[in-house]
Amino acid sequence: MNILVIGGSYFYGRVFVMEAVREHSEYHMTLLNRGTYSMEEFGVSQITGDRHDKDVLAECKEDYDAVVDFCAYGAGDVPDIIENLKGRIGQYILISTVDAYERGSNIVMSEDHALEHRIFAGEAGAYIAGKVAAEEELLKVCGDRNIPYTILRPAILYGPYNYAPRESAYIQMMLTNHVLPRFIDAEGRFQFTYVKDAAQAILKVIGNEKAYGQAYNLCQDEVVTYESFLEMLKEVADSGVTESLQEIPITVDSAMAQQIPVPFPATAEEIQLCSNEKSKTELGMEYTDFEEGMRRTYNAFKRVFTV
Repeated sequence: MNILVIGGSYFYGRVFVMEAVREHSEYHMTLLNRGTYSMEEFGVSQITGDRHDKDVLAECKEDYDAVVDFCAYGAGDVPDIIENLKGRIGQYILISTVDAYERGSNIVMSEDHALEHRIFAGEAGAYIAGKVAAEEELLKVCGDRNIPYTILRPAILYGPYNYAPRESAYIQMMLTNHVLPRFIDAEGRFQFTYVKDAAQAILKVIGNEKAYGQAYNLCQDEVVTYESFLEMLKEVADSGVTESLQEIPITVDSAMAQQIPVPFPATAEEIQLCSNEKSKTELGMEYTDFEEGMRRTYNAFKRVFTV
């Protein structure tokens, strides 16, 4: 099977490539990205350049059984790929996000929930608008060209290789400063997706005709709060770390003012919960237990922050 991966060298994409190579020796994988991190050690081909550069896309000369797009963030991203690849595309797999759903409904959202078309300020607002635009353009362009597509919408991704200032930032605080914040007014609830589970979801939809024209939420069963998240970090940490750990009570506003990461929804208004039932029943997804996923994540970053 011939697969073109757009992105694929940083976090989610990197783990997907590693999982695919490990489980499917028959896959021939080509990565198109900016080349920040080389993945050639895993036996994949790598084309370095901008996804919007027609000369770069001209190097992707083959027919592809699947295109897996990790970095479509706005209008034009998907059409530029589909319209400028010379070969046949057997399936287009778009990595979107549960953040694309319309906000404020106070229900557990399934995949047929409306997407968000209001424009919000800031980086988060631009991210939501971009993902919605990418999804809608995917449907139109693939519909016009009769290309099967699948959309995957993970919740908050966590796990090894995640160097975004989320769970890794708190693990670093524990290991290097022996402190953790204890948010005294955080009301948010949220869902995580262990990155290897999200990678497995891609493997389950590649070439799967039942997944054509479908979208799938990807999220663990557990609903998490800041309190339960931080308690879980203490649960999976080494005893020597927890014995010397100091917890600092702090409000969300004070933490943000002091540039302490507040990466997850902190207010009741931000709560967006989704159902994973469709992914379990149609794809056979089995989600990693939150404690097990956090234990693996802690152990991975322990090696990074205690060198």
